[in-house]
Amino acid sequence: MGPWQGLGLSGIPLLGKGKTRSISAENPTGEKGGGAKAAPEPMFDGTPNPARELGEGWKTRPFISLEPGSVNTLAEIEGPGVIQHIWITARPQAYRSCILRFYWDGEETPSIEVPLGDFFACGHGKRTIVNSMPISVNSVGGFNSYWPMPFRKSARITIESNHHEWIRTLFYQITYSLEDVPQDAGYFHAQWRRSMTTRDHPEHTILDGVKGVGHYAGTYFAWTKLSNGWWGEGEVKFYIDGDGKYPTICGTGAEDYVGGAWCFAETGETAQPYTGPFLGLPLVWERPEELPLYGMYRWHIPDPIRFESDLRVTVQALGWWPNHRFQPLTDDIATTAFWYQTEPHGAFPAMVSVDGRLPR
Repeated sequence: MGPWQGLGLSGIPLLGKGKTRSISAENPTGEKGGGAKAAPEPMFDGTPNPARELGEGWKTRPFISLEPGSVNTLAEIEGPGVIQHIWITARPQAYRSCILRFYWDGEETPSIEVPLGDFFACGHGKRTIVNSMPISVNSVGGFNSYWPMPFRKSARITIESNHHEWIRTLFYQITYSLEDVPQDAGYFHAQWRRSMTTRDHPEHTILDGVKGVGHYAGTYFAWTKLSNGWWGEGEVKFYIDGDGKYPTICGTGAEDYVGGAWCFAETGETAQPYTGPFLGLPLVWERPEELPLYGMYRWHIPDPIRFESDLRVTVQALGWWPNHRFQPLTDDIATTAFWYQTEPHGAFPAMVSVDGRLPR
């Protein structure tokens, strides 16, 4: 058992046969002895390279630049192996305008398709400090993922830029181990969805169309409140293995699902942000004359939700009417679902245009 297969530190002393490699702009193939070989060439716009007087081997290519409309390959890896750590940083304008995609074992459609910021629990195009086990976001905008991502034949990671101008700097490093993958290891998946709930049907679909064997690993919410008052009374529901009208797992409220309670605040006070290993409300944006924004997560690491054939996940948007009645809400909800499963995976919904992804 390698350290990536357990939660604790007990596996760290165990010596393995994996080969550690890392891909970055300075070593785009990850090959052994392949780093720091770039010549100090000017940037895309002719800006002189800061290493022009030092020459090769002196931080000559620490980042890449993204052209509007371009798809850039960040990594192509021959397996078997497991991606262990991803670090990325870019300016906030890239958070919703750029799309991350991961492809396992030569598949034609991605198993991960998520806007850059939302993959790292930074929705709404805002930098947010996150201190959780699989996702860590540090000052100012250092994105880190520790989700283990095994693959058997190959892994390919791309980033598409739909920003209207060049993104001058995208820094990244992808660390992985070339090693055998256990037969029962699933493939990592992530899917982003956004919808405007209605009073007639105040429900947002987090995930649907999942087919295969696997387990659900977590949810990130980027929630925009469009009504006065409390907004998080709706339940998160998991429809597992053929469930019809009624789910197998039904929570008691959105704030309860992410480990909070009582509207995240004492009566009359502002919601209190928090961030922990598996649960968090890292973003509370409540400012005069601006829409209230919330970012929250629940990682099902110690409590994965297992399925054998199919899975659907939803969340309701409910507040309160007077006289203690639930109020259906029209809210703007974007979610990222994370799960592991066997391949092949079901079809993802088409990614919306950049205008449909931009924050309000």
